[in-house]
Amino acid sequence: MSARERLTDTLYGLGWSTVKKLPEPAAVRLGRTVADLAWKRRGKGVLRLERNYARVVPDAGPERLAELSRAGMRSYLRYWMESFRLPAWSPERVRTGFDPKDLHHLTDGLASGRGVVLALPHLANWDLAGAWVTTALGTPFTTVAERLKPETLYDRFVAYREGLGMEVLPHSGGSAFGTLARRLRDGGLVCLVADRDLSASGVEVKFFGESARMPAGPALLAQQTGALLLPVTLWYDDSPVMRGRVHPPIEVPESGTRAEKTSSMTQALADAFATGIADHPEDWHMLQRLWLADLEPRAADGERP
Repeated sequence: MSARERLTDTLYGLGWSTVKKLPEPAAVRLGRTVADLAWKRRGKGVLRLERNYARVVPDAGPERLAELSRAGMRSYLRYWMESFRLPAWSPERVRTGFDPKDLHHLTDGLASGRGVVLALPHLANWDLAGAWVTTALGTPFTTVAERLKPETLYDRFVAYREGLGMEVLPHSGGSAFGTLARRLRDGGLVCLVADRDLSASGVEVKFFGESARMPAGPALLAQQTGALLLPVTLWYDDSPVMRGRVHPPIEVPESGTRAEKTSSMTQALADAFATGIADHPEDWHMLQRLWLADLEPRAADGERP
């Protein structure tokens, strides 16, 4: 393990061991302070966030983009402060911490016994939404996690999410899809963050007018298992309660090849994500490259693809 990896692991460990013990107002202040310091440094993540927001809000000038990126970093650190504290939240705090609209799409789908795939972008706090599902609805679910370095950090994230009632599968290794399909055929729930392709074999979509790739998994799972595919978008307001919406189901097209059906369904998913992101751009925590035009390495900005 490199020195940088050890430091990263140590910092996350301190977050889960220390921040969760802070009173909530103190954690909120800490998150805002860290966010503002990071924003003022104008590092690679902040600059990438602004470039991504420029796609979402194309008429925004430099001043507006700076305002958005500051709000975006505050939203991002709110996510982290909440996530560090979630293991210490009472069931009542979890139940009152999230207020989703149009929940009937999910509850009706689960009641039908056909299985449900919830697909979300990196909006607000998807971990809190998951904890709410296991706590308020009493419904366990299965998800996948990107393998992180060092391995000890990945283990921390798995333990954290399993502690919230989730079954966590590694993104790599090839067996996750089959396990997810089995869970859905048994009438279970699968939740996937699905606005950024990690496999380099995703589906090309139009996203805010430009080409991007998104994972094919949600659409393929729905096709192969008969599960309901539901987009979900999340956002914050000025209250301690996170808001959300369960969008109407994305149906499997009646005709076309599997690839054509997957393309159509993934585009519909991208359109639903775009609706939620356009309404609350500051809550979209995309500090990485996403659009195809940005994925080639560029020496000028020093970023890695």
